[in-house]
Amino acid sequence: MTRRVEAGDPVPRAELVPDEVRLLRFGAVTRNAHRIHYDTAFARSEGLDGPVVMAQLHGCLFFRAAAAFAGEAGEVRSVAWQNRAPAYAGDRLVVTGVVESVDEASGEVTLALDERRGNGDGPGETCCRGRAVVVPR
Repeated sequence: MTRRVEAGDPVPRAELVPDEVRLLRFGAVTRNAHRIHYDTAFARSEGLDGPVVMAQLHGCLFFRAAAAFAGEAGEVRSVAWQNRAPAYAGDRLVVTGVVESVDEASGEVTLALDERRGNGDGPGETCCRGRAVVVPR
């Protein structure tokens, strides 16, 4: 590890406001064509507030935060998350986190990550929680 990292250090924020077009395109490249992700009327007929963000897109946002922390020459070794609440097209998704632990022998750093949705006026509802293991450089 070339830079000093300590437990409690912050992880750079990663933000995304997915719209219906982004959800449709992401669904196409991941072969997830379920209408709840891009069709407002259908999603509402299923009891949802609107098109929902797919789990894999949450994972991509977690990866983005981990990669930013690791740095351009760093390495993201793993990302894991658990969905807690839905997020919808138009929601601002914000991933924040802190360094949970540092393994000095391997250089691996474990990040505790949290994703919230909201309009940016407050902390918002937690959508996902997870961890990432990185080797920063």
